[in-house]
Amino acid sequence: MGKLDEMVALVTGASSGIGATTARELAGRGARVILAARRADRLAEQVAAITSAGGQAVAIEADVADTASLERLAREAVAVYGRVDALINNAGIGSAKRFEIVDEADIERMVSVNLLAPMLLTRLLLPGMLERKRGVIVCVASVAGHVATETVYSATKFGVRGFALSLRRELRGTGVHVSVVSPGFIRTDLTAWRRAPMPGPEVVATAIAGLLTHPRREVVVPASYHGAIAVERLAPWVVDRALGRPRR
Repeated sequence: MGKLDEMVALVTGASSGIGATTARELAGRGARVILAARRADRLAEQVAAITSAGGQAVAIEADVADTASLERLAREAVAVYGRVDALINNAGIGSAKRFEIVDEADIERMVSVNLLAPMLLTRLLLPGMLERKRGVIVCVASVAGHVATETVYSATKFGVRGFALSLRRELRGTGVHVSVVSPGFIRTDLTAWRRAPMPGPEVVATAIAGLLTHPRREVVVPASYHGAIAVERLAPWVVDRALGRPRR
């Protein structure tokens, strides 16, 4: 395992699922972890689990859909250990409703949580990384950011990938690295409705931890989804037929 001794990592959406598992993985490798989410009780449970195992962790309650809350999160995160070396933009929500029946408020919140929050929080923490000439930003997108599926969710994840990959090029040579992790279906609260077997969030957490020591452009997990992405790029009509449902 790559050692992350003394690295300070901020993980959003860290009260459960991929975020919580990532926080535990990073702490287990020696990082000092700051967990952020809305559910204070769940955050406290995760911090207790990390510290009882000998790791270092603190929690900051925050709603990433709220700009003022994001600004407070950035200030308090820096104040905890004096800096943030790694930002894991993980918080995300989804919806499987047809577009015409999705509430406007749900659309706005999904865009705020999935797309605007990573952009704004990155913007708040990036100056410190640039000043130190060192930092890692990991944005958790989705295979749905390659293969268009759920309308609003896919739109936000295409956006996350576009933001992260563009920023990666913009920051070349600065010492600040940007990577994307695109998970397929992973066993979390968001996918509890699916009956098909799915890998656990550990596969994503391991990929994220690896990017903190060996940054790469993008990692797709599980790797088996590379096939679906290739078909979408080379023969999109095949995916249209497989996923499209005629309206009656």
